[in-house]
Amino acid sequence: MSAEHKSPFGHVNDTVAQLKEMRHYAKNNVELLTTQWLLFDGELSKLKHAGKIEALMTRQSEFYDALEAEIAELEALAEELQPAPEGADGTAQ
Repeated sequence: MSAEHKSPFGHVNDTVAQLKEMRHYAKNNVELLTTQWLLFDGELSKLKHAGKIEALMTRQSEFYDALEAEIAELEALAEELQPAPEGADGTAQ
């Protein structure tokens, strides 16, 4: 099924999948940046860059939290949009 013929349910599921991929990379980025910051905090402080890196870490973490919230909301929407199974209306098949 092409993109222009997808149902709202299909579009929501695709978006959730993309956001989950972004979440995976965001988490890895936060972990890597935190590791670097911890290793070089003293040197960065001397160079007056520790605050800048800490601000980046905070923003990256906020982005990760926002992704988590949006994924949860879209997953709830996908449940609402999911088509009922065939024959679920109580009629005989």
